[in-house]
Amino acid sequence: QLQASGGGLVQAGDSLRLSCAASGRTFRSDTMAWFRQAPGKEREFVVVISGSGVTSYADSVKGRFTISSDNAKGTVHLQMNSLRPEDTAVYYCAAGRIPSIRATVYDFWGQGTLVTVSS
Repeated sequence: QLQASGGGLVQAGDSLRLSCAASGRTFRSDTMAWFRQAPGKEREFVVVISGSGVTSYADSVKGRFTISSDNAKGTVHLQMNSLRPEDTAVYYCAAGRIPSIRATVYDFWGQGTLVTVSS
């Protein structure tokens, strides 16, 4: 129901734009979020956008990443600028009813897209 795309291999300082497309169900009023999981680490919160457009970012990405939503298309984007090697991870989009930094709150998950940032 959620399909994440846009990952790839980039160099430090480059940009990438991830997308999360919903199908089979409308997510227009839901909260959407991005999480990431680096090798050997736990899944961590990146950013969330509520159904009303309120956003919250993890400190590690604030000022570099920007989330946006296209409610008409049921799509959420994550613009990632000034990428760093520590941003390397599998990025997951998620949908839920309330904004939260806790992964367990979200009901639906995409399959993940790999972002690799080389130094």
